[in-house]
Amino acid sequence: MKYNLVFKNTVLLFVLLILACGSSGKSVENREKKKEVIPETVSKEIVTGAENTSAYLSLLKNKKIGIITNQTGIVNTESEETKITSNGTKEYLRIFNNISIVDFLINNQINVQTIFAPEHGFRGTADAGELIKDGKDNKTGLPIISLYGNNKKPKPDQLAGIDIMVFDLQDVGVRFYTYISSLHYIMEACAENNIQLIVLDRPNPNGSIVDGPILEKEFTSFVGMHTIPLLHGMTIGEYAQMINGEKWLKDGIQCDLKVIPCLNYERKMFYSLPIKPSPNLPNDQSINLYASLCLFEGTNVSVGRGTEMQFQIYGSPFLPKSDFSFTPIPNFGAKDPVYNGKLCYGEDLSKIKKVTQLELKWLIKAYNSTADKSKFFNEFFTKLAGTKKLREQIETGIPETEIRKSWEKRLNEFKEMRKKYLIYD
Repeated sequence: MKYNLVFKNTVLLFVLLILACGSSGKSVENREKKKEVIPETVSKEIVTGAENTSAYLSLLKNKKIGIITNQTGIVNTESEETKITSNGTKEYLRIFNNISIVDFLINNQINVQTIFAPEHGFRGTADAGELIKDGKDNKTGLPIISLYGNNKKPKPDQLAGIDIMVFDLQDVGVRFYTYISSLHYIMEACAENNIQLIVLDRPNPNGSIVDGPILEKEFTSFVGMHTIPLLHGMTIGEYAQMINGEKWLKDGIQCDLKVIPCLNYERKMFYSLPIKPSPNLPNDQSINLYASLCLFEGTNVSVGRGTEMQFQIYGSPFLPKSDFSFTPIPNFGAKDPVYNGKLCYGEDLSKIKKVTQLELKWLIKAYNSTADKSKFFNEFFTKLAGTKKLREQIETGIPETEIRKSWEKRLNEFKEMRKKYLIYD
């Protein structure tokens, strides 16, 4: 009996082991099959239009080139360096450098004739609205022509002898950021003088946001040239195609335009700019909040110019005392900031979550908490908003939800029209 019991237990144990092994083997097999079904995703690095060199360098060979660019027009280049280690063996190091598109073209034997500089200048050091003088680039000796102030559009004599114009500026996707206004005038000048324009495209850091009131034609200015919303959700190459396609240039003329696209880019991708696009947009947070906070430039509220937190804070001496305050002083990009040396109370937005729409809540809050509301807005606000209605809506206390509904119809019409010019998903 004792033997039979042992034998039965042994057989039972053996059967359980077989079942367990079979089950285990089946699990492994299923996992292997699952691996085959779900492919591994590989993230590819975004290649800007300027770095998509095979698409445009050959077009520039043996041509006389003019270029509109600034400090954001960079090309990421790769080189190899040899290093001898302590034990005498060779090590090969990959070195990555950001160089100016101007230097890159010259290094590739492209005949660059003239540099055209937008607001903030070729090196991007001037204050907003500061007069930029023509000059000469110290490094290359090339002439620099300012396209700001009274000379926003290149004159025929400034384009004389140029075969192709190249445009390489980093935009931030906002109507009143003046690089797209410079784009308009460059396209117009090229069309009038039979010069081809090549736009080296760059990602829009606010590329998935299309929001805000549509500009009304009677409020056209250099901070708002086209009937588009405050946030247009397009790259500068796509925007150039829209200007051309909608015949927004003078007399409906069209430019001989070629856009060099970015590679591996999708609109909803996060894109951190390697170089700040202008002196008062120092980081990703400021670029994300720029459209919402720049409306304060049409009020008596500071957006932090003269601090190191530009377009991440707001405040003024006329807002109620609060836990957060700042005192603007002259600095890089703000030689004489609003409320220079005066204590301002307001709000710190530098750590808030990324916004995905045009935010009006801070503007409305500041207006409602200002004692003398008659001094809150100034005439520049209508130019920035592109309409009188927004100011009127805020002054009459219309809720933000209702303000948004008033944009809806024209915003949807813009989105439909915009589809024709999109390059990226």
